[in-house]
Amino acid sequence: MMQASWMLLLLAWGGHANTKTVGQTLPPVEPDVHLLADVRSVVLQGKSHTDKVDVPGPMNLTLQCTWTANGNKTLNVTGYWLKDGRDIDNSHVTLRLENQQVHLKRTFLIKNEESLGRYSCMFGNEAKADFILAVPHISDVRDKPVVSYVGDSVVLACKVDDRKPEPKTWLWFRANGTDKEQITTVAEPQKYQIKNAGKATKLHVHNLTRDDSGLFYCAAVFTIGTAVSHLELKVITIYEPLKPFVTIVLEVLILVTAILLFERGQSKKSQVQEASEKEVANAEPPATNAEPPAINVEPPTSTSSATPSGESNGLEKSSSARQRKS
Repeated sequence: MMQASWMLLLLAWGGHANTKTVGQTLPPVEPDVHLLADVRSVVLQGKSHTDKVDVPGPMNLTLQCTWTANGNKTLNVTGYWLKDGRDIDNSHVTLRLENQQVHLKRTFLIKNEESLGRYSCMFGNEAKADFILAVPHISDVRDKPVVSYVGDSVVLACKVDDRKPEPKTWLWFRANGTDKEQITTVAEPQKYQIKNAGKATKLHVHNLTRDDSGLFYCAAVFTIGTAVSHLELKVITIYEPLKPFVTIVLEVLILVTAILLFERGQSKKSQVQEASEKEVANAEPPATNAEPPAINVEPPTSTSSATPSGESNGLEKSSSARQRKS
């Protein structure tokens, strides 16, 4: 009897070890008849499709896919299911093409946060549809920080869409290095105040200081998981908004000062130039209005014409005297 028990234990251990060795398949999970049921369907017209499914709590979720073959002549298609890229055991079935369509359907037990994720219905290597199962996300997430002043109070708000299920409760955290520190009104009643109202929550922070700047996290707690979002708070002094204006005023003053200095330098330069011109003008002799006498220059004449008349008469008399002696 003892030997038989040891044999059974070894067989059980061996079967468990083989399951771990494969590591690429997930065992099927049977539905729970006591849970709520929901059905999601998709019709594939192309090669792929993705659908997001909000899961606020445990449920039996039926996923069904219809694929239109679009002229594919293959009569039989192998259909199967994946969970986060891993095969689900015993999900492979042969689907027969009818009216150019094939159908694949399966019910899954979604019981905890580990059950959430990506479920894919596969039609061989031809087409697939993905169902992304997640808790309802928080809407109206701010991209820009909430800005407030030192000494004031601020209100941080989060909510889920009105069409989404209501969370069980809300929690608030603030960043503390790489960790998140939960905010409780009991510990600091004068600093924090939390107001939850169904699908919305508000965190009041009083008597702000520069140390309050940072990330704050709001968490919508559902039965099956938690959705988290964050907001950034920036606390500044009342003088910080004036910094751009002061900067502009300083730039204008610097520009005006530079212009005045330049004009003053130009004015001094002009005065020096005018004084130099006056000194030069006083050093020159006074100018007169009398015109210089005109000098007439006659062109030179021939030698004969230039000889004086007296010399000409003398020559004529000496010639007459020589003639009488002869």
